[in-house]
Amino acid sequence: MSILAIDTSNQVLGLAIMKNETIVAELITNIKKDHSSRLMPAIVDLMKEVEMKPDELHEIIVAYGPGSYTGTRIGVTTAKTLAWALNIPIYTVSSLEVLAANARFCGGYICPFFDARRKTVFTGLYQWNNKNKLQTIKQERNKSMESWLYELKKLNSDVLFLSTQLDSFKEMIISIVGENAIIPENLYHLPKPSNLFILAKQKKETPVHLVSPNYLRITEAEANWIRSQKDDYQHG
Repeated sequence: MSILAIDTSNQVLGLAIMKNETIVAELITNIKKDHSSRLMPAIVDLMKEVEMKPDELHEIIVAYGPGSYTGTRIGVTTAKTLAWALNIPIYTVSSLEVLAANARFCGGYICPFFDARRKTVFTGLYQWNNKNKLQTIKQERNKSMESWLYELKKLNSDVLFLSTQLDSFKEMIISIVGENAIIPENLYHLPKPSNLFILAKQKKETPVHLVSPNYLRITEAEANWIRSQKDDYQHG
């Protein structure tokens, strides 16, 4: 069985290919470039590298957010298009879970997060159990980082923080969570697309027409539209 994994939900562009339970290729870039122009060429090149044709794929796995609106949409749309065209199953995995899986052998709490601007984050709390499955301790959310950290402080337990935007919040994390905050070396903070293979085993196939990005909050354009409708109603 051959599987393609895709993650473009944030700045990192990640691809991985598995053949018969063996990861044969993995691509990770962490540069500020548009995913829309790079994703398909990257998929084509990676498949050529492992001498695979599209019709040899049996499944697609995609990180479907939360994260960047544009990046998430590009990854999900590409994955859906391939799954539909090839008539193969598609599985969706939370982008936060993908990052949390970097700490697969951590026994304690894991807090991945992505900067959602205006001092808020997309985040959740996870823990690997003794059956090698990732458990959700606190559901993913869009929340102010400060209030989230005070919530974690109440656990009075060690929490491992993972994020490519860690530097923006490191001082706040340490000042609020204190000695219970665990911040690993930089190599742990890049989401690895190969983690999707592990996590997808815990998921059910999603009908391709029902797959959609998990933005976790409405877009700014939608928020502006709602405000404009309220203004029109109030002044109508």
